[in-house]
Amino acid sequence: MGMTITEKILAAHADRHEVRPGEIIDVRVDQSFTDDLGGPVTFDILERNGISKVFDPDRFFASAMVYTPSKDIGVANTVNKMRAFCDRLGIERFFEGGNAGIHNALVVEQGLILPGEILAGGNSHACTGGGVGAFATGMGSTDIAAILITGRTWLRVPETVRYEYQGKLARWVTGKDLILATIGRFGVDGAQGVAMEFAGEAITELSVEERLSLPNMAVEAGAINGIIEPDEKTLEYVHPRAQRPFEPVYGDQDADYSKIHEFDVSSLEPMVAYPHLPQNTRPLSEVDEFGVDQVYIGSCTNGWITDMRAAAQILEGRKVAKGVRLIVIPSTTEVYRQCLTEGIAETILDAGGIFSTPTCGPCIGAHMGVLGDGMRSVSTSNRNFVGRQGSTQAEIYLVNPSIAAATAVLGRIGSPDEI
Repeated sequence: MGMTITEKILAAHADRHEVRPGEIIDVRVDQSFTDDLGGPVTFDILERNGISKVFDPDRFFASAMVYTPSKDIGVANTVNKMRAFCDRLGIERFFEGGNAGIHNALVVEQGLILPGEILAGGNSHACTGGGVGAFATGMGSTDIAAILITGRTWLRVPETVRYEYQGKLARWVTGKDLILATIGRFGVDGAQGVAMEFAGEAITELSVEERLSLPNMAVEAGAINGIIEPDEKTLEYVHPRAQRPFEPVYGDQDADYSKIHEFDVSSLEPMVAYPHLPQNTRPLSEVDEFGVDQVYIGSCTNGWITDMRAAAQILEGRKVAKGVRLIVIPSTTEVYRQCLTEGIAETILDAGGIFSTPTCGPCIGAHMGVLGDGMRSVSTSNRNFVGRQGSTQAEIYLVNPSIAAATAVLGRIGSPDEI
């Protein structure tokens, strides 16, 4: 019996001919990272244990992105310590300020995770890297510390569940809607502890950046990782960015999947996830009519240039509805720069929106757009838990960037076709 792409990547990194679900294995890690939330814990562990050298400074990076630009004195001190730690250990890739970015996006954009590799990142949405055909998963601060020392980690080989999406997507329907529909169908524990493999005609038709929403939100279904086999689009996207040679990996024709789920997406509408779980999804046509207070376009889920362009297309020549606060935040400085060059930033500002440098601030209610009591937020991010973006009395609705932009103009959740 053959192996899935996830199993083949793990086998190669464990220096074995094959692995099977349930086995505990020790694997080499190709790339790791941390941020200003989990990083201080990781660095403290290393310092307390007298570690003065990491396995490979080029295989690790840190990003000051969660509470930055520093929202208070404590954060400023934390970032200073992170910078000093990286300097001390010879870690050159420290993203902050003028080269800031969300690490889950940076690792793909900068070519630091590549097809066939293993990424263990200090953030639950590190699984985004699976969109380029890598095994990518999130880990805790202690695990990241161990990886920095040894360059290895242990894993339980997950079963693989394959999700096949057939049919042509309707206008305004994106990869974000595919994953919301999937989580809505199976629930936030519907892929608990497994590898989610995404495939099919609808996936193939999406651009690489549009695909990334699926592995990004695999963790919202409880998965260990989400992965898409690399195709020509993937390789064209990755090759100019790659920081090292790589070898794509593909699953065997006779791979043993624990389950295969098929979807006909031809009639799929844009999806809306109601509070307070990503599984509480409804098609756009069944959404209640109510006013919204904030629209947030960005995060590691939908902060790519393709998302910025989609939003700008809707906002061009229009104004944000009275009483709505529109916040647009690219996921990386490179995307930010593209928005300036292409006139997207000007379009957002002309519409009455706020355009900011990269940060995770609004996504987790840290700063740059915290919700107050009773506020409703429509967001392109990945989580709508109670208190996620601020007050526990606020509501968060998850959508794709086009629906978010239309919502900002309409003042209620709606379709671009309405404007």
